[in-house]
Amino acid sequence: MDNTNYTTEHRKGQHLLNEERHEIEVRRKDGWSIYRIAKHLGRPYNTIKNEIARGTVSLYKGKVQRYKADEGEKVYRQHRQNCRKQYRCLSTIRFLQYVVAHLRGNDKWSLDACYGAALSSGAFRREEMVCTKTLYNYVDLGLFPIKNIDLPEKLCRNTNRKKTNENRRILGKSIEERSEIVALREEFGHWELDSVIGKKKAGEPVVLTLTERKTRMCIWLKARDHSAEAANEALRELFARFGDLWHEVFKTITTDNGSEFALLTELEDDNLKVYFTHPYTSCEKGTNECHNRMLRRFIPKGRSIADYSADDICFFADCINSLPRKILGYATPESLFDAQLDRIYAA
Repeated sequence: MDNTNYTTEHRKGQHLLNEERHEIEVRRKDGWSIYRIAKHLGRPYNTIKNEIARGTVSLYKGKVQRYKADEGEKVYRQHRQNCRKQYRCLSTIRFLQYVVAHLRGNDKWSLDACYGAALSSGAFRREEMVCTKTLYNYVDLGLFPIKNIDLPEKLCRNTNRKKTNENRRILGKSIEERSEIVALREEFGHWELDSVIGKKKAGEPVVLTLTERKTRMCIWLKARDHSAEAANEALRELFARFGDLWHEVFKTITTDNGSEFALLTELEDDNLKVYFTHPYTSCEKGTNECHNRMLRRFIPKGRSIADYSADDICFFADCINSLPRKILGYATPESLFDAQLDRIYAA
């Protein structure tokens, strides 16, 4: 008996449907072979063979063996009761303790940094660990003592698209004029610049944040206020720390159109070039924006920058620069930056 309304279409890897089991029962009564049924249903031969073996019952005191769709469905449901995701919390307990220690301790590592550092350093074998995605799943399920509130990056993700306004303020060369080599991140010495404020009041100190694009090294400077003069003064002092070869360390600076950078082009010369992003387009200096979020782990919004000394801010930067990064092969920005300085000053 054919069911004209039945379709045998299925997705690859999908389990047999109850309708397909009834189709198998009917075709077996008609004397169809397993191969013919499999071809008719568009299923692998072994799938149909195993299903018939599971759903075959003995009739007439064992004299007749016949496949029954209801029996096949019953066995399938019984097997599915024991089918569930297996969690490896107990077998990886030492690794999970390692993650908790580095995330909650002074290191303030991310879950991925914990995974990558443990694997690259050889502290754990791969079978003694779970991957980054599984760690996040364990947090969501409450399987070990870390909550989403302990993961500042996870809670502040905002994927809403924003409309980009046209460039209304022209402070210097547009990012469109910047060399392609800067975007490739293959050459050392190209920086992104921004400022982070505490309380919104006159005379309030700010933190200038610079991030090197290749090594992801961040330098955080305390400036006396939010003025363009204070920003230039802090940057000149920074350049002086690197001596006569500072041009090899600072080749380009890309920043936004904030008023505190209105005089930044005064620092330009034959070697240093300054570029400005389009307004309200923070993604054009995304590395720096990412590091600004990390700074907020130490200096929450609304907290006065005056409460922190310049040494405090440098210490915060050191903590972030010693954080292993997946994008760097779990090396630290500090180690890569020091290697570049050794190359420059050795020459």
